[in-house]
Amino acid sequence: MSHITKEEVFKAISTVIDPEVGFNLVEMGLIYDAVIDEENNVLVTMTLSTRACPLHQMMIQWVEEAVMKHTDAASCKAEVVWEPEWSFDMADEHVKEKLNQFANR
Repeated sequence: MSHITKEEVFKAISTVIDPEVGFNLVEMGLIYDAVIDEENNVLVTMTLSTRACPLHQMMIQWVEEAVMKHTDAASCKAEVVWEPEWSFDMADEHVKEKLNQFANR
């Protein structure tokens, strides 16, 4: 069994699209870190754009399922944290441009 990398985990999570804005969680800046142990157990540290996110549990499930489907992870647990608090500035440049266009309509 080969050891999976943080890059592989982030690539897997980038298949998860936030249905409210249509961008993936990685480009939104919502995925803070991924730690992989010797046995390929993955712990993803993430946040959500708002504490009131109605899809809170679904987003966690989608992240865990994506890592399991697209990598050789033995297990995956996604943990939501609120510090540091997510802000618009954490998103990739192209996401900011699109969201700015949307906000200025």
